[in-house]
Amino acid sequence: MLPRFGLLTAATQWQFAPIVTALVVVAVALYLWGVIRVAKRHPARPWPAWRTAAFLGGMLVLVVATESGIGSYDDLLFYDHMVQHLLLLMVAPPLLIAGQPLTLLLHASRNPLHSRVKRVLRSPVASFLTWPVFGAAAYAVSVLAAHLTSLANFFERSQAAHSAEHALFVIVGYLFFLPLLGREPVKWRLSYPIRFVVLVLLMPVDTFTGLALGYASANSPGIPVGPRPAWAPSPVSDLHLGGAVMWIGGDGIMFALMMAVFWMWSRDERAAVSGHGFFERARQANLASLVASHQPGTATPAAAAAPSEARAGQHAANGRGIDDDEHLAAYNAYLARLNQHPSRGEP
Repeated sequence: MLPRFGLLTAATQWQFAPIVTALVVVAVALYLWGVIRVAKRHPARPWPAWRTAAFLGGMLVLVVATESGIGSYDDLLFYDHMVQHLLLLMVAPPLLIAGQPLTLLLHASRNPLHSRVKRVLRSPVASFLTWPVFGAAAYAVSVLAAHLTSLANFFERSQAAHSAEHALFVIVGYLFFLPLLGREPVKWRLSYPIRFVVLVLLMPVDTFTGLALGYASANSPGIPVGPRPAWAPSPVSDLHLGGAVMWIGGDGIMFALMMAVFWMWSRDERAAVSGHGFFERARQANLASLVASHQPGTATPAAAAAPSEARAGQHAANGRGIDDDEHLAAYNAYLARLNQHPSRGEP
């Protein structure tokens, strides 16, 4: 019998999962081989250390979720089972994506492997699997079906099916978050507002699943069965705790990922330099309209704003921005006129 579950037992009650261990060792070895190869081929531009740390962190999360005490108790406690699902679905995949293993493979490989990898990434199958609509649908169906249908009982009764469920969550999480958080060489390039909206639209899936489990009865799918130690909560209470983990934990992780997308958006140098960022476009349009509408001799603000915005677009196309000397001088003149007090005879 396992001792009472807690932080100490979760950190000390380890179990050996040979398949997981073998896959993690192979993946880490191949990744580090790529890092070393890139460092040798491009000593001035080695592979970023933080990306290596992110990938290794994702692998560590996989090991902790399946082989630590969290994995040891997942057949006994449903709420621990839900913690494991969140780690496999929402924590490990974003870390692996941040490591950019596909980009590293392209940098480290040579022909014919390099050409084959590019061909695979551009294939119709890869384009479909990384399609954001497919990823969102797979995410929603996996979460709902694995916890609110009879599949929950099937996964609980069969150890092989339970292990397959773990692999499914990792794969679905990777495919869903890849076009939203990654910069891998895949077909789909979503704007940052669209990425943010997709995460917002998928958050209710976790919320609904958590609430449904939180108000479940003794006949609901996924109810823990079999002998339980005296210290364990009742099956219904255990199911309710699992619902709370999914609701609070899932929504909390999704909100953190939204903030990560917003941070990436704010620090996207390419969008800021090219003027393609949302805030940069809004600032340029506002400044162009403001300066043009207060130029001496302009007829009306509305008539002057459109030509000024057109000139701003021409400046950007020619490599010049709205912040060139001409526009900055006009803007300073406008601010000076604002600071001038009207004479006594003026209304």
